[in-house]
Amino acid sequence: MTDQAKHMSVVGPKIGNSQPDLLPARMLNEYAFCPRLGYMMWAQGEFADNEYTQDGRYKHRRVDDREDALPDPGADDGAPVVARSVLLSGEEAGIIAKIDLLEVDGKAAVPVDYKRGKRPDIPGGVYEPERVQLCAQGIILRENGFECDRGVIYFVGSKERVEVRFDDELISRTRSLAESFRGAAEVKRIPPPLDDSPKCSGCSLVSICLPDETGMLMESDRQTRTEPRRLIPARDDAMPVYVQAQGAYVGKKGDVLVIKEKGKKVAEAKLFETSQLAIMGNAQVTTQTVQELCRRGIPIVYMSTGGWYYGMTTGPMHKNVELRLHQYKAAEDPKRALHLSRRFVAAKIKNCRTLLRRNADGVEPETLRQLKESASDAEAATSVESLLGVEGNAARVYFGAFALMFKQQWSEGGFDFNGRNRRPPKDPINAMLSLAYSMLTKDLTVTLAAAGFDAHLGFFHKPRYGRPSLALDLMEEFRPLVADSTVISVVNNGVVKPEDFVRAGNGVNLKKAARRAFIQAYERRMDQLIRHPIFGYQISYRRVLDVQARLLGRYLSGELPKYPEFTTR
Repeated sequence: MTDQAKHMSVVGPKIGNSQPDLLPARMLNEYAFCPRLGYMMWAQGEFADNEYTQDGRYKHRRVDDREDALPDPGADDGAPVVARSVLLSGEEAGIIAKIDLLEVDGKAAVPVDYKRGKRPDIPGGVYEPERVQLCAQGIILRENGFECDRGVIYFVGSKERVEVRFDDELISRTRSLAESFRGAAEVKRIPPPLDDSPKCSGCSLVSICLPDETGMLMESDRQTRTEPRRLIPARDDAMPVYVQAQGAYVGKKGDVLVIKEKGKKVAEAKLFETSQLAIMGNAQVTTQTVQELCRRGIPIVYMSTGGWYYGMTTGPMHKNVELRLHQYKAAEDPKRALHLSRRFVAAKIKNCRTLLRRNADGVEPETLRQLKESASDAEAATSVESLLGVEGNAARVYFGAFALMFKQQWSEGGFDFNGRNRRPPKDPINAMLSLAYSMLTKDLTVTLAAAGFDAHLGFFHKPRYGRPSLALDLMEEFRPLVADSTVISVVNNGVVKPEDFVRAGNGVNLKKAARRAFIQAYERRMDQLIRHPIFGYQISYRRVLDVQARLLGRYLSGELPKYPEFTTR
């Protein structure tokens, strides 16, 4: 991370939406540092924490613990005034700011802005983004009747005050950046990513922005570019928490989820280590827990005991309305919808073929040839109807050879498979496939909602009441790689055995203990590191889902010429 990145304004959202047309001075800092970052934070409402933003909030705690009123610039009692967290706007300048500390002596005002790091060893001691943010505060103060020709940056890390003069050049630069920023927001045109910039390594939005990945895919000649840096973590820090016990009770104590059965604590999970709370069947969640999870952006997912996805509870919808507008527009465009549908289906067929080629003993060359031909047919399909026919034929060929991927002792010992069936699944293999697909749907619904999509509006799967069609679209390419692979693994490794199932009417379901073991195997698969086939770095499947969702957004916004399908070699 560069020194400049360390001194970014990384304290998180501090200003509400009461005056949405005014440009926050803090966002002007981000725009001066990286126009794309500023646009994503202000115009699209994106925000993500990292260690620097969290540390920034901690360093700001003294100036943020109270909000003072703006002193009267006309008062002449001879006593200097110091005010903290002063919210102030300038209608003419079109800027709003929360000034960390304001030192007032009569009509003279000096804004003081707190920065978490140490003073950088550069001429003047302050980077341009910080000078611009401070100057914006000075412009607002002048508009409100104060005399303001300078400001101060206080570096908490080195406990130094650095004075910044508001000369004509800095004022002109600040106003020019504000005008440029507002112009970009009005035309809804996101600035391009920085090219191999060291600024990206410390940015909290790097996993949303995907600067190297987007830049690479924007190039028509990919051979001219090196592989992107792995700026995003290979794995998530947080993991899903599953509650399967019927009648269980989920509450919280401090920052910990507490799960009880019959009044006795049976498990707990730290909230900062929890990515989602999955309730399978009948369990109760306290109102206080629901409120805290919504506040933290942790979804509560509701499923049947057998794993059928019902829906989820989340906090407010993601602020990125711009992304959803792109999604709605593309869904109404038959050409773009068909392009995405072809990419989803072709990728699934290619990955099915790869899975068979790797794992099926004695698979017929004709089977692999037919799947290869079907993938080509999917890429050339001229309508959704013809694409459905190609997909159906490929599924018949694939599942016709699916049993070859099971070890002989298990296939002969009770794991018979004679094709795909569902609603309800009539044999153990289909029961596990249905559960895996439902869990993958759940995870992609959570991922898409977190990225700002409407998970219910798809391109290949048409909208239907309550169906997460976009999640079903995006999961096509991951069905064989994640879901089918998990089923093959638990059977071949003896994790789940034929006696671990129970018949209920015409259907077959996993017993409680076996279902727990299957979910653990699925989560291990999601956490497994793989080498990304396009970008070259190692990353978990859970991260891959998020990257694909973000890249889908880049295609829909017009940044990428086509959606980059995910296929393994």
